[in-house]
Formats: sequence, C-alpha cells, structure tokens
Amino acid sequence: MSERLTKAAARNIFYGGSAFFFLVFVGLTALSHNYILNTGTNTATLTDGVARGKAVWEKNACINCHSILGEGAYFAPEVGNVMARWGVENDPAASYDTLKAWMEAQPSGIEGRRQMPQFHLTEQEMRDLSEFLSWVGTIKTQNWPPNKAG
Repeated sequence: MSERLTKAAARNIFYGGSAFFFLVFVGLTALSHNYILNTGTNTATLTDGVARGKAVWEKNACINCHSILGEGAYFAPEVGNVMARWGVENDPAASYDTLKAWMEAQPSGIEGRRQMPQFHLTEQEMRDLSEFLSWVGTIKTQNWPPNKAG
C-alpha cells in the first residue's frame, strides 16, 4: 500500500478533501442563513417596540437567569413561549397586563423558591418588554422548547 500512496497523492487527497468539506460547510451555512431569514424569524412584524423591548431585556441582563429560545441560563424559566403559557399571546393588552402583574409581584417571598429581583421598570419599558416577548413567541422554533413549560 505504501508504494501506491505517494506524497503527491496524499497531498491531493488532503487538498481535495479540504476543498470538498469547505464547500459543504459554506453550503450548510448558506442554507441555515436562508432558513433563519426567510422561514424562522417573523421579520414582517418587527416594530420599534420590539427593538426597545430587546434593549430592556439586554439592559437588565435577563439572559443571566432566563433562557430565550434555548439560549441563556437555565436558572429561571424559558421565556420564549411565556405569553403562550399565560394564554395571552394574541392579545397585546392582556400580555402587558399579565407581565406587569407578574413583575410587580416579584420577589414573591415564597420560602425555598428562587426569587426574581424587582427591576422597577417604567411603564414604557414594561410595554416594550411585553411586545418583545410576544414577538419572540411568533418565531418558528422547530418545536423548541420540547414542552410548554420550557
């Protein structure tokens, strides 16, 4: 076998294999980007309120405790489908009212339970966060999370 595999043949196999798998990688990357941009994300409903809500999410470092669409910490519940769990995903006013009531009730003070801090969000920040979480619930997630509870 060693007589048949020369240095030139080994080099050609290496470069050919590298080029082939690089092309496979580029193709899969393009396919993923196409899916995200054209299928997964609901860009038609992006509003300034959604963008401001994401800024509230980031400013308060919510991802340090919560996960959103599987990304983030698993200390607190998944919030990518929180509006669906609360049953208010199609009602902006109810989404806001439910989120506001939940946030104002924190920390709950229940013994032995993890406590969410009180962030003292303004009414506009609360509306924007509600809009952001409602929008996230419209993203096609390929059945993530695996159950309604997150």
